[in-house]
Amino acid sequence: MSQATPEPPASPEETKSVIDMSKMSEGQRAALQVTEAARESHDDLSFVAHLFMGRWRPDKIAPLTAVDAEEKIRADKFLAELAAFLRAKVDGDLIDRIGEIPDEVMAGLARLGCYGIKVPPQYGGLGFSQTTYCRACQLIASHCTNTFAHLSIHQSVGVPQPLMLFGTEEQKRKFLPRVAAGEISAFALTEAGVGSDPARMTTRAVPTEDGEDFLITGEKLWCSNGTRAGLLIVAAQTPPKLVDGKPRTQITTFVVEAKAPGVEVLHRSQFMGHRAIYNGVMRFTNVRVPRANIVGGEGRGLKVALTTLNAGRLSIPAASIGVTKRCLQIAREWGAVRIQWGVPIGQHAAVAEKIRRIAAHAFAMEAMLTTTCRIVDRDKKADIRLEAAMCKMWGTEKAWMCLDDLMQIRGGRGYETEQSLLARGEKPYPVERLMRDNRVTTIFEGSSEIMRLFIMREALDPHLKVAGIALNSERPWGERIKSAIRSAGFYLFWYPQQWLPVFGAAPEGMHPRLADHLGEVASLSRRMARTLFHQMVLHGVKLEKRQVQLARLADIGTDLFAIAAACVYAQKLLQDGEAEGKVLMLVDDFRAQALIRVEQNFRGIGHNADQHGYDLAQQVLAGEHQWVERGIV
Repeated sequence: MSQATPEPPASPEETKSVIDMSKMSEGQRAALQVTEAARESHDDLSFVAHLFMGRWRPDKIAPLTAVDAEEKIRADKFLAELAAFLRAKVDGDLIDRIGEIPDEVMAGLARLGCYGIKVPPQYGGLGFSQTTYCRACQLIASHCTNTFAHLSIHQSVGVPQPLMLFGTEEQKRKFLPRVAAGEISAFALTEAGVGSDPARMTTRAVPTEDGEDFLITGEKLWCSNGTRAGLLIVAAQTPPKLVDGKPRTQITTFVVEAKAPGVEVLHRSQFMGHRAIYNGVMRFTNVRVPRANIVGGEGRGLKVALTTLNAGRLSIPAASIGVTKRCLQIAREWGAVRIQWGVPIGQHAAVAEKIRRIAAHAFAMEAMLTTTCRIVDRDKKADIRLEAAMCKMWGTEKAWMCLDDLMQIRGGRGYETEQSLLARGEKPYPVERLMRDNRVTTIFEGSSEIMRLFIMREALDPHLKVAGIALNSERPWGERIKSAIRSAGFYLFWYPQQWLPVFGAAPEGMHPRLADHLGEVASLSRRMARTLFHQMVLHGVKLEKRQVQLARLADIGTDLFAIAAACVYAQKLLQDGEAEGKVLMLVDDFRAQALIRVEQNFRGIGHNADQHGYDLAQQVLAGEHQWVERGIV
């Protein structure tokens, strides 16, 4: 049941510039203005957004619906053929060693339709749902993460996704059949001096005199798939427009032909892992692009990029699930056959603890992703910003945790390469390669640190709409007083509700034990909501700078979402005939692990050494502790 908390509607005039920018530098101000202008706006909050406000809305994620029956038949057949192809034709170790995906592998993937899994059939694709696409990503990544990265970049952030979301009908007819058939697409956003700061983008797109074309000039770093692509999505600054009498940076995205005059590949980047990824530095020199190739409209490029990344991020946790399930398989097999001190190592408590952790988190990761995918499949316009960010951040971090556990379980054999293991007659488990390939997943398409800040920016948004103007020293005092009075009325009603000792009602028909777990999530969400409010009152606009504190709140919210998703997913498994005892065992164990983390984070909010640690870091940066570095070359 939802709580009847009134949320006063905010007018467009009231919601603009609710963040106090008076203490920011011009660069910080410009970056924030560009990013805020590109943020998605949704009237209906998502399940997680409601959680951060202490509202219990299980109807947002439950019941977990099944994939359409007709699609499931096609999807199961496609995935079976894909699995057979991977086993027979894709040698992940060879691809890693030579740093190339063989042409015959790409051709085979194209024949299966793997370059257009979500592209609608009328444009030459398979037309599968987000759920089926993520199942395919999981399958591929469990076998070869290089192949996964190649296909995921192409479909999730390359040409197909932004065109399906923002493209005109003409653009879709022109480009989607090409990419669905196997013409590789790439994504060009990052620059050497620009990470998460779009206002500093130096690539420019200048309109020609007749206004029919743009000339793009600039250089892009880590252009994924760029060295093999036929089509590129390129973000560039177009002429600024006046907003409130001041020029505002405009970012626009274009579809660019890789063979167009002026497009150059300067360098193919080499990495610790993903050695067959086609990632490089690209230069654009007066590259002529028709105005008709603008995606989403002039000045909306960052919105296109951010929205595309929301959906694209789901492929990364899908891969993380594939990797974690492979960890579980290896840990199960090795834990049963490796004998130490007279018994299999899996019977030793220290090893069993690691196996338990891998199993429980593999289950929860799949629950979170499946729940989020089904939201997308039910409503393509649904708000999944928080859920997608959590799936990406949490899934990649837990996959790395599980890989680290597996490395310990395998010992020296985990550190040894597949070739070396095979040469001396042992089963070539790819633990070493999996670790190299997966370390980057907590970094690209939004690092874990950025994801936590993003989560908390979205979590704070309802509060900013209520009280942001009152806290904004740049706004006139009359507006601030009016906002303060209005927000006081809201919080006088909202705040007491966060102390009510009642549990949230579970969806009808939920297994009693799962219903109890959901009740815990509902209760803890109110504790989280009032804790966030207390931090807002205590720190005001300075809260945004307390990033470690915000990270604790983001982690609490993510673990609560994970527990809720695990319960909803478990209920669906029970309805589908899975053994009750086995399903509940996993849910109960994951809940126990997650609640320990939740309690630790709540305690850390009130008792921590964050400021002391920050001060030390600044002293280190200032060179005051170089003495610690003595004794190195």
